[in-house]
Amino acid sequence: MPGRDADLAVEWHGIEAIPASARYGSPRRVFRLWFAASLMPATFAIGTLAPSLGLGWPAGVAAILLGNCIGAALAGFASTMGPRTGLAQLPAARLPFGRSILAPALVASAASVAWGAVYAFFGASAIDALSGGGIPLAAGILAVAVAQVLLAAVGYEAIHTFARYAATGLAVAFALVTVALLPHLSPPRSVGFSPGAFVLLTTVVGSVHLGWTLSASDFSRYLPAETSLRKVWLLTFLGLTFSAGWLELLGLGLAGAPGNATDDAVHQLGSLLGGGVPTDLALAAIVIGTVGVNAMGSYSGSLSLLAAGVPIRRPVAAVLGGALTCFVALALHSGNYTATFEDYLLLGAFWTAPWLAIVMVDWRERRGRIGAGVGEAWSRLPSGRNALVALGVGCAAGVPFMDTAIYEGPLASVLGGADLAWVVAFLAAGALYLGLQRWTGSTAVADGPAGPPAPATRRPGPASSVALMARD
Repeated sequence: MPGRDADLAVEWHGIEAIPASARYGSPRRVFRLWFAASLMPATFAIGTLAPSLGLGWPAGVAAILLGNCIGAALAGFASTMGPRTGLAQLPAARLPFGRSILAPALVASAASVAWGAVYAFFGASAIDALSGGGIPLAAGILAVAVAQVLLAAVGYEAIHTFARYAATGLAVAFALVTVALLPHLSPPRSVGFSPGAFVLLTTVVGSVHLGWTLSASDFSRYLPAETSLRKVWLLTFLGLTFSAGWLELLGLGLAGAPGNATDDAVHQLGSLLGGGVPTDLALAAIVIGTVGVNAMGSYSGSLSLLAAGVPIRRPVAAVLGGALTCFVALALHSGNYTATFEDYLLLGAFWTAPWLAIVMVDWRERRGRIGAGVGEAWSRLPSGRNALVALGVGCAAGVPFMDTAIYEGPLASVLGGADLAWVVAFLAAGALYLGLQRWTGSTAVADGPAGPPAPATRRPGPASSVALMARD
């Protein structure tokens, strides 16, 4: 495992807790990481959705700010679990889920591939535009996949080192692009206020950050146990909201500009910039950002597979995830991309929210006391039945409130298209899990005594499990 900044040896360490002797780094690195992760054309594209929903500038700004604050606050909570436990996110979710972590872990791994395909499309489109059409989309997707796999296979420190430089470079590039786009600003005119549309846009905005709650502690688990959790939360929150809010508001401000009606955000930016150095700078920034965010997804996807008990080495799992991303990205491009992108966001929030509610309730109930049982072999973990039941019921409760291109629930229709599925699922799952734990007896990993994480005693094997003593 890495032991210091810029230690680029391959990280063979799996889902075991990071021992105290191997912890390092400052909370500043989580700000750089999350700041760079949200400087993507996907966030710009979200801002341009407002007019299609019938929202003008004031309502669009309010929805963007509210959605960012809600989603980033939840991601910040998830990020604080890293230094507190030394565990990655899905392995830490074994606490409430036990063996039932199999279902959410496999879904999370698949989601990382799906999101990688979404972002790979942006990167490949930028490569195609930079080359003047000389590099076809399929080749661009392959190039992005190879680069992301190299970073993800090396692991945690490679991703953070890349983010350290990418954050500065992307900030400068997008600042120059923003200045170049200022003359084209044409905010959408207000055509009235639709509560349903406002809620829908808020949900779409917040869903981007909510998706990161499945992996936030993956990128903070090496921080020392004594790291200020308030700083970790705040810097995660600021990193996500500053960068995502910036590009979403820029997209909103340009939504009514001539030439902003092309098929995707990459070509929208290229059309508005009009070619030349600003365009090339924007396209290069998109490629760099895509590689970084996709490497994060492949890394987290590999940890999710290990959390599910799949007997595979983490770097190998990262390579397989990158390969799957290529196939899914090509399939995604063949359909209606804009509709698919919006549905990905809404469906991702739909199941992630109840999962997070269960994790948060469990964390609150055990007050940070992490039982040594989380390190048991897969067959010796508790069933986690209560968590799985609560997850299923929470999702079912949210279905009538869904509003996607695939399905519109009856209550969403009554509410004017307001997608409240994730809110209902979050509240239902959290409340039911708490009730089941208290009324039927706990099916989670038992609490343990307070104390620092135990040091690792052996090199992790492909099927090795988490070794963790509790820390209050």
